[in-house]
Amino acid sequence: MSTDSAFTPRSLTASEYVRELLEPADNAAVLVRNRSTGHTVQRIAKAEVIASPAFQTWLAGQNAGGSDVFMGMNPLKDGAHSRTKDQIKDIRHVYLDLDRKGDEALAIIRNSPEVPAPNFVLDTSPGKHQVVWKVSGFNQDEAESLLHSLANQFGGDLAATDSTRVLRLPGFANRKLNEEFIVQARHESDGVYPLRDFKINEGERETRQDLSPGQERLRGMSRGHKSQSERDWRYAKRALARGDDPEEVIRRIADYRADDKPDPEYYARLTVHKARAESNERNGKNADNRSDRIDLSPGQ
Repeated sequence: MSTDSAFTPRSLTASEYVRELLEPADNAAVLVRNRSTGHTVQRIAKAEVIASPAFQTWLAGQNAGGSDVFMGMNPLKDGAHSRTKDQIKDIRHVYLDLDRKGDEALAIIRNSPEVPAPNFVLDTSPGKHQVVWKVSGFNQDEAESLLHSLANQFGGDLAATDSTRVLRLPGFANRKLNEEFIVQARHESDGVYPLRDFKINEGERETRQDLSPGQERLRGMSRGHKSQSERDWRYAKRALARGDDPEEVIRRIADYRADDKPDPEYYARLTVHKARAESNERNGKNADNRSDRIDLSPGQ
């Protein structure tokens, strides 16, 4: 582990955050998504370009027009045109998306002997956070195994456990909320951590059966090469059966399929609607019961 004991935590602008995450010549993906229209734009550019005033002005305009702003957490290879696993250059970060009991989970992480001090903490909405660690010496399998373990251990979002994940950029409004909330980032450590600094119990790894679509992709090849759509549908059935909020299930699937669906939110809503309908039929319920309806209109 490399760290400076004299480090002073501070808040970061979007440009400062990009410069702290990546080297100037690193390629990174920036994603802007409008939930109301379903329109998604992804741009891959050098970190120094993303941090520039011109690019930040473009992002601010997209955000003002109703789009959320995200950035990939690991650099991409030179010439990459997509944010896929084979295009990841190397692993620089592991992370957690704390969307349930976020304040409590963050306090536990900060005081836990099982993980090092977070490098960055983003406040994404009231009581919800994203936690980022700088790492070195990881391959993709090691990183994703640790991401699953961290999510299981600290109650993170299991859909945010793949190496191609995008997280929010600070300084921009979270457009998912009715009231404006500007995402904030705090730089809390300058450590760079190897795998041995994460002392998560191996028994925690991959112990849950409620796998996210990302986890399904990792394991699906040994199950007869099911299509990703079928895995999404099966994931939706499991999530609904254990009582997850349908809107949250829709969000997870839409986020995961943002790159390969022209309208990922509508696709996710339709998938969850079909999963709910089949569950209702099996349980002998009327699928048209008002309490079981899912709004298929975008932007909810």
